[in-house]
Formats: sequence, C-alpha cells, structure tokens
Amino acid sequence: MSEYKFALLVLSDSRSKNPKEDKIKPLIENILQSINSRLTLYDIIPDEFELIKSTLIDFSNNNSIDAILTSGGTGLYERDVTPQATKEILEYEIPSIPQAMLFNSLQYTKRAMLSRMVAGVRNKKLIINLPGSPKAVRENLEYIIDVLPHAIDKLKGDDTPCGVT
Repeated sequence: MSEYKFALLVLSDSRSKNPKEDKIKPLIENILQSINSRLTLYDIIPDEFELIKSTLIDFSNNNSIDAILTSGGTGLYERDVTPQATKEILEYEIPSIPQAMLFNSLQYTKRAMLSRMVAGVRNKKLIINLPGSPKAVRENLEYIIDVLPHAIDKLKGDDTPCGVT
C-alpha cells in the first residue's frame, strides 16, 4: 500500500485565534495511520469565504498532497460557509461521500441531517468537508477511511476496475 499525503484545513473563527485549542489535527493524524497515510500540510483559518477558497486552491495546487480534508463550517450558522466555498473551487462533486457520512451519522444523532458536507475533486485532489466537532469528525472519517486510498489511486490514474477488490 502506498503512503498517501493529506492536507488538513480547520475552519474556525475561535481556533484560528488560539490554535492550541485545536483537537482535530491529532485526531485526524491518528485515523490516517490506519491507511498508511500522514498529514503533511495543516492550517487553521477563520470562517472567511474568500480565504477558504484561496487556501483550498493553494492546497489543491500542491503536488505533494493527495487529498484535502476540511473540518468546520458545515453547519447552519451564518458564518458556516465551507460548503459554498468548496463547491466554488471544485471541478466536480462526489455526492456519495457526504451521503455515506450522513447515513452513518444518523445512526448516532438525527441532528446529523443538519450538516452540509461536500466532497469532490480539484486538480486530481480529493477534497472532503468534515464537521467541526471531534466526535463527528471521528465518526465520519472512520466510516469512509478505507475507501480513500482507492479514490486517490483512481485520481492518480489507476485504471483497475472499481469492482475488483
């Protein structure tokens, strides 16, 4: 199995002012180990639409990154603009990833239906929005983690049929 390199962009007004409060990075680093992957790029920024877009573009233009995870800004607050910013920079969406995470999350709480996660591709990089709470990040990322290497391989040009395991 190849080693995959991930970027993490945490979107939070409060955590961008006090990065030491971020609990998402160590959580994601731990989960990524299960697929022989590591976090190689990380940033925390406030919930600013244009800043989110420009950072996602910069991350997706980085040739040493295979996939980008975001955490935060997927709820219903006025400043939760991560999905809108993500959609604007994507070349295309992969709606089944958020649908699968929603399916899983609804097993834990009906409030999961209020999350507005998006997934898609830009510059052959997989981009996935995750919620902001550590509990929800764990539940969602652990549910989809085993599929991510296959998705990344496909984006890198692997032409093995998807039905072959």
